[in-house]
Amino acid sequence: MKTLRTLTVVAALLAGSLGAQTAPALAAAPEKIKNVVLVHGAWADGSSWSKVIPRLQAAGLHVTAVQNPLTSLEDSVAATRRALAQQDGPTVLVAHSWGGTVISEVGNDPKVTGLVYIAARAPDAGEDFVALSQKFPTGPARAGVQEHDGFTKLSEDAFLKYFANGVDRKTAEVLYAVQEPTAASLFAGRTTAAAWRSKPSWYAVSKQDDTINPDLERFLAKRMNATTVELDAGHLSLVSQPDKVADLILAATGQHE
Repeated sequence: MKTLRTLTVVAALLAGSLGAQTAPALAAAPEKIKNVVLVHGAWADGSSWSKVIPRLQAAGLHVTAVQNPLTSLEDSVAATRRALAQQDGPTVLVAHSWGGTVISEVGNDPKVTGLVYIAARAPDAGEDFVALSQKFPTGPARAGVQEHDGFTKLSEDAFLKYFANGVDRKTAEVLYAVQEPTAASLFAGRTTAAAWRSKPSWYAVSKQDDTINPDLERFLAKRMNATTVELDAGHLSLVSQPDKVADLILAATGQHE
């Protein structure tokens, strides 16, 4: 009996010891993604996210919109890296249009948990994206590109009719007024990385896009094996359908299924 009692005590001590070792692992939960960094595209500025930001903030997310300089790929990447460095934990990177080039380059950062592309470019590492895009019909917005001193802007007619199709007139006029001049050389810049090859990705195709061909968007989304939604919207779906764009971003943060 004495031997039996001794074995029982030893067994209890061992069980307690093992419990103490495994309890922290069982209690540990995945860190919640609470940071979102937004990167705008060409012929725009950070205010293009103004309808999406309040929806993300209402869900409790910490949101930063990069003021993308659009002077060169290197400058835009540097601005995004600075914003990312200031985030205090896991972060989802989101881009519209040309901004997709930037997050494809920056997205390998260890803080980045996922990438969201809104009617955006998504080049492969070293890819000639201009050549790729020429395999698809050119959107009518391109005819409105005007160059001055090495920088481009869209004409008012092209901006309102094609770039901002589906956006109410007054809002589109404001966006036209604040469009950021874009270096003419910007679109030829090539990335050295394609973060979407190793990070989970989401893509919102704009079915009525007159700037980037919707079939090119579908090709990019399929190539990256992205979780994809198709929006009945023009190029600026982040303005015309902010609820659906916000929902896709929330899905990437784990807030929505």
